[in-house]
Amino acid sequence: MNTTSLKQTPTLLLIPIALILLLMTGCTAGPKYVRPQLPGPPAYRGGDDTPVSSADQNSLGDENWAQVFNEPELQELIRTALVNNYDVRIAAQHVLEAQAQVRITRAQQFPTVSVGGTGVGADLGSGALGSVASGFPSGAIVDGSFNLSAAWNPDFWGLYRRQTEAQRAQMLSQVWSQRAVRMTLVQQVATAYFQLRSFDEQLEIAKQTLKARQQSVALTSTLVSGGSSPLSDLRQAEELEYTASARIPQIEEQIQQQENALRLLLGQNPGPVAHAAPNALAPVPQNLPVGLPSRLLERRPDILEAEEQLVAANANIGVARAQFFPQLSISGSGGVGGSTLSQIFDPAGRLIFGIGTLTQPIFEGGRLRGQLKLSEETKKEMVLNYQKTIATAFHDVSNALIAVNKQRDAREQQEKLVDAAEDAARLARVRYKGGATSYLEVLTTDSNLFSDQLDLVSAREGEAVSLVQLYQALGGGWQQ
Repeated sequence: MNTTSLKQTPTLLLIPIALILLLMTGCTAGPKYVRPQLPGPPAYRGGDDTPVSSADQNSLGDENWAQVFNEPELQELIRTALVNNYDVRIAAQHVLEAQAQVRITRAQQFPTVSVGGTGVGADLGSGALGSVASGFPSGAIVDGSFNLSAAWNPDFWGLYRRQTEAQRAQMLSQVWSQRAVRMTLVQQVATAYFQLRSFDEQLEIAKQTLKARQQSVALTSTLVSGGSSPLSDLRQAEELEYTASARIPQIEEQIQQQENALRLLLGQNPGPVAHAAPNALAPVPQNLPVGLPSRLLERRPDILEAEEQLVAANANIGVARAQFFPQLSISGSGGVGGSTLSQIFDPAGRLIFGIGTLTQPIFEGGRLRGQLKLSEETKKEMVLNYQKTIATAFHDVSNALIAVNKQRDAREQQEKLVDAAEDAARLARVRYKGGATSYLEVLTTDSNLFSDQLDLVSAREGEAVSLVQLYQALGGGWQQ
């Protein structure tokens, strides 16, 4: 091979490569992604079959969690949980792993280049080799080479691009999954905090009730000692006292276990948490903005996660189809070598060659068609999963709106019940002191009052939790 032909070889190799690159720009197998159409409700159902007005495009779900939950104690708990919670940290690692996988998959689209060299040298002295007459050479033996090689599989049918597209969609799915974890964590911390504050109020009611009943026992004991009341009245008064005193350790147990549950959400060991705010169970504001149902599709992270999974499934159809077409691979190598160190880099000793192969699948035993069928059926499943996720989201919002309205009604009625029970208990004690009734009436009315007061606290807790559920259903909580 003469020097002129060697110089022309790289240029000749670049011509078909340039043509292939030109053709590749508009050639990608598989369908383009189109978002499935799913008709949504024009307005949310909010209770008693009455739709909730969505004229205001603003939504509670667009607000940052710190604007929805104003209690400083709760804000600090949520802030700590978002930093230390194990599920949030695991979800963040999943995103980093997916990003690395995208980088690995995308690398298939580019050529690989490698460089190498060999060298052999020895100085075999004349004394060790003997004379020239003995048939052994004398002096130094040097041999070496230096080479540069490259290989590339042109992505003519978009196989690698579709694989990268699918992997990128999986990475975005992990991003939305991480945000869904954040949203769920905010909901869990807020719910646990409101439950803890409910236990605090129940404990305070139990202690106040116990104090009042201890006073009642002392009064009844005096009346029995003076002969004004039978011994049965004292026993009934003691029954009320012990009912309240037995309730206190039960509530204290719930408080400490709830604190441990919160500490787990915070990524911390079991222990106490701050929960002394007096107005944590304040009534939920009325006429909360819910926004347009169509905007829910752009806000709920679980819906967006499901859509990215659908995008990945759609791209995998292109991956399966691309494998039906010929696959081209190109490799080239060039190097220099010589028997002495000075000859290694001599241009006269260079060698350049290129290899191209074209492979067309003919018979795979149905594997390729099976892969295509599998990818198409997987996409159908992801479409159904996407549609189900949307339907579930509308269901969650409607249920949360119903809960907000009905929990408010229940709390208002329970407040009226407690007022009536307090008056009934007061009148019963007046009648008993005046001798107009037995202590059984005091026992009954006082027991009812204690139960009604605890139920009122539970109703206030339910109303506060309904706000948390509505906020989560509207896709709020993951925003930074």
